Amino acid sequence: MAQNVLLGLKSINRVLAALIGIMLLGCAAFVLADIVLRQTGSSLGGTDEISGYVMAIVTSWGMAYALGELGHVRIDILRSRARPGGRALFDLVAMLALSATVTLIAVRSWPVVARSLDNGSRANTPLETPLALVQVPWFAGWVWFAVASWLTFIAALMLLAKRDFAASDAAIGTLGELDGLQK
Repeated sequence: MAQNVLLGLKSINRVLAALIGIMLLGCAAFVLADIVLRQTGSSLGGTDEISGYVMAIVTSWGMAYALGELGHVRIDILRSRARPGGRALFDLVAMLALSATVTLIAVRSWPVVARSLDNGSRANTPLETPLALVQVPWFAGWVWFAVASWLTFIAALMLLAKRDFAASDAAIGTLGELDGLQK
């Protein structure tokens, strides 16, 4: 069951990563079009604001993908010297800390979104962008990251209960310097 959860999360996050990539490409095309238009004396305007919004949204959604690909940075000097059981313990503690931190971020982000929704807040910029249009998907990305983190933590805990250190390492371990080059 734990492996199915991890595979399901990877599948979902790969689809999300593709959508994020499309969103980034669209943003880059928008910025490029604005640069070209500036050469003719006109401009689309607001590219800096819109690209900032896009970056906030894709970052919050991309974090879960990075988790599944072991892309989060971790100082692993002690972990690398431990035996499989010790490495698994370090990984589990790191995963627990990450899950708790991301959950706290998601929980503390909600009041910001709720206030924007209640007040109909708009950006203090020429575009006057309704902030909820940006904050709701940004918040949803943090919530998804928290859910994915906890599911990954629970799956790893189940793997460790079976003493499957290799599968746990593949789920929540780290990539060493050479591991990343071999992929």
